[in-house]
Amino acid sequence: MFALAYEALDVQELSGKLGPGLDAGALVCFEGRVRNHHQGRAVRGLDYEAHEALALAEGEKILIEAHARFAVSAACVHRLGSLGLGEIAVWVGAAGSHREESFAACRWVIDEVKARVPIWKREYYVDGDPVWQHPQA
Repeated sequence: MFALAYEALDVQELSGKLGPGLDAGALVCFEGRVRNHHQGRAVRGLDYEAHEALALAEGEKILIEAHARFAVSAACVHRLGSLGLGEIAVWVGAAGSHREESFAACRWVIDEVKARVPIWKREYYVDGDPVWQHPQA
């Protein structure tokens, strides 16, 4: 399940929807949050935008690849719109038989999402004009 959301994420609900079955011995989750700095500049908030159709399609491909590569169930939700400091911008969960593949899958999914999914962020700085950039920064 790859999704885009304009509302705050409920990580307990997301973890429950991933629903590790009785065969899953591990559930690993990652929360990417809006931080108050970037490359030495103070950040006061940001916006995320996406090419939604392409983002959903590419995100699903990544999750299918994660299942094939790591034998886990995986999910990812990325926020869009305006976010404040400390808010969750992206959530990834991976449930597998063991922690090793669950941790590896979770890390792999977030790295692939940042590299391949067409989502951009506009950071608002305390000391100047906002800047658009790919979210891997």
